[in-house]
Amino acid sequence: MNLLFPFLAAVIQAGSYTLDKVTLSIKRIGFKEYTGASFPLIFLFTLIFFFVFRPPLDSVLFSNGSLLLLAASIVILIGNNLFFYRALDKDDLSELQIFDLFVSIPIILFASFVFSDERNLVTIVLALTASLAIVWSHWENYHFKIARLTAPYFIWIIAAGPINAAIAKKLLIDWNPIALEMFKNGGLALVFGLFFIKQVSRIPKRGWLFLVATNLLSAVAYILYYYSYKLSGIVYTSLIFALQPLLVYFASLFFLKEPFHRKKGVAFIVVLISIVIAQFLE
Repeated sequence: MNLLFPFLAAVIQAGSYTLDKVTLSIKRIGFKEYTGASFPLIFLFTLIFFFVFRPPLDSVLFSNGSLLLLAASIVILIGNNLFFYRALDKDDLSELQIFDLFVSIPIILFASFVFSDERNLVTIVLALTASLAIVWSHWENYHFKIARLTAPYFIWIIAAGPINAAIAKKLLIDWNPIALEMFKNGGLALVFGLFFIKQVSRIPKRGWLFLVATNLLSAVAYILYYYSYKLSGIVYTSLIFALQPLLVYFASLFFLKEPFHRKKGVAFIVVLISIVIAQFLE
């Protein structure tokens, strides 16, 4: 298994998510302005990577089945980003990142059920341990603490996350990660660019600096993430990428001054131990 790709993806995406919150704190930048500008920028960066590295494009990539899967993935990602950035505009970054970590559990279980090469009993047990720790960290006064705008995002990613992961695995059998990201980001750029073009004009000059930086990081992170999917599979990638919300959590504490939650800190420690154990048992 290749640790480098998911580890670098986790570190880079953690930096991008931290910059996201800073960007959304700038006056006149809400989730509409952010998404309207971000996806055209990410598409531009992946387009540049495509022309630099020139990954192969075979006619099989554009068969009816492949195009349908690609379209389904784009629809899911549109929902992901609309719900995520709407919630991030009002909620704590650390809170949303714990939900991102939680969704890796159904993704791992679904992948293990659907794909025979993803069945690793040790990883499944460790993933369940991590999920229980996350559930415990959100259990306050006999109910879950979920902000009003965060609840739709949580429901969406739990339902759509495993399906999108399975689609990505199927597409990456034939697709190069750079080419796949370019086409997916092109679809997202078209949708969000058209819907929020008026809002983009409101973005101040200072905001564009952060938008360029965060979306460059995000473009690189997702290419590395899908290289890991292609080389090492969903389960292994999901487990290592659990480092990403851990890194974002501490960044939000130190740089964004978000409050520390002891139970969430303990949950992250449990997750980290699970990852370390998995590395020794691979």
